[in-house]
Amino acid sequence: MLYVDNNLTPSHLLPAIERMWQLSAAKILAIEQTWSPEMGAPVFTVKGRYTSRAWTDWTHGFQFGSALLQYDATGDETFLQLGREGTYRHIPVHITHIGVHDHGFNVVSTYGNLWRLMGEGRLPAEESERRLCELAIRCSGAVQASRWARTADGGGYIYSFNGPHSLFADTMRTLRVLALAHRLGHVLKAEGDRTVSLLERLITHARTTARYTVYYGEGRDIYDVRGRVAHESLFNPNDGNYRCPSTQQGYSPFSTWTRGLAWVMLGFAEQLEFIDRLSDADLQPFGGREAVQAMLLQPALATADFFIENTPTDGIPYWDTGAPGLRELGDYLNRPADPFNDREPVDSSAAAIACQALLRLGHWLSANGREQEGRRYRQAGLTVLRRLLEEPYLSVDESHQGLLLHSVYHRPNGWDHVPEGRRIPCGESSMWGDYHLREACLYVQRLARGEGYYAFFGDGG
Repeated sequence: MLYVDNNLTPSHLLPAIERMWQLSAAKILAIEQTWSPEMGAPVFTVKGRYTSRAWTDWTHGFQFGSALLQYDATGDETFLQLGREGTYRHIPVHITHIGVHDHGFNVVSTYGNLWRLMGEGRLPAEESERRLCELAIRCSGAVQASRWARTADGGGYIYSFNGPHSLFADTMRTLRVLALAHRLGHVLKAEGDRTVSLLERLITHARTTARYTVYYGEGRDIYDVRGRVAHESLFNPNDGNYRCPSTQQGYSPFSTWTRGLAWVMLGFAEQLEFIDRLSDADLQPFGGREAVQAMLLQPALATADFFIENTPTDGIPYWDTGAPGLRELGDYLNRPADPFNDREPVDSSAAAIACQALLRLGHWLSANGREQEGRRYRQAGLTVLRRLLEEPYLSVDESHQGLLLHSVYHRPNGWDHVPEGRRIPCGESSMWGDYHLREACLYVQRLARGEGYYAFFGDGG
């Protein structure tokens, strides 16, 4: 399990974070020099160069969002210009994309970051630009909310691009576009001019995810381990009854794909922070503040504990907890992860997402009177981030366009590059891994410098 360093502080990581931003700047510029819009969104690297795979272009927002995070952290306006221009030129098509559940990835990473920077006073902007960003967020939130399937128990969920039968773990993190759109006063208008609350859809989706995607060790099936996550949950589209767990990118429905675990961890932690900004009146229709908090906190704690307990000592998980080659690695949870082994790949991108989840959960618990418990998760998050900022995970090779090495995209489909002479993928990067390393570093940098708390809803936390 993860060995938590209780002596780490955000300030201890500042030198490594500053080094990361220096490397990051060159990587962002290198991608812009070689990337062509006709290729589609850059997704992952092959032999150190970003390539594309046309599968909804869900990583476009991470490309330009990374430039905006670079500006946020360093003040270098080169990256503000790059992020702005890329957002306004390439992201509009994603705002009204009716076929995906990924709106929070593309739109909040771009328009959302611009809107947040304006609200924080870090980005001088005309009123027209602010309104443009708000309109993009409003429309995107409504489109995502319209992908709605009802469950037999009276709930519902935003269904994945697989269709109305499919609930993805990933979507928990993309709910933040509904949160922002609701905060801007937007609603979804449906047939008969019916008004649909985006907050209602957010909370209902979170409740469905908490009930069906996350396990709690209560005997739901013989693989019911507390904190385990199913990548996909399947429902009968005719009557809304739950059928079974499934997976698209994990090893099996009964193991845990660790990036899916990380998406769930971060989604629930961020929504805990978000509802703290809502009034009691906002939350009353959903059982009140305590009920909503309890619904979000149970899976947040369970998944965080599962990550800590099922990750090697340095905090870098293998790509799936049930991957068959793990048994050949021996006692792999009681030593640091080995990204160069020849049995199963690690997934550093899962660690980058999860470390931010641990940090945010720890902060929320401490702010709500549970300091000792919060400190455990906060220190775990810092421990994971420290490792990600070291070699062999941080890419220091100037010829490699990736920032965070040893990321895995789709192991079952064999989409990841396997270097010559090796049996499994290693040494490559992904857009989401790079983005979330930057995001976690921005979060910790602000804590270390005593700057405003970094939250997607942008009011300083």
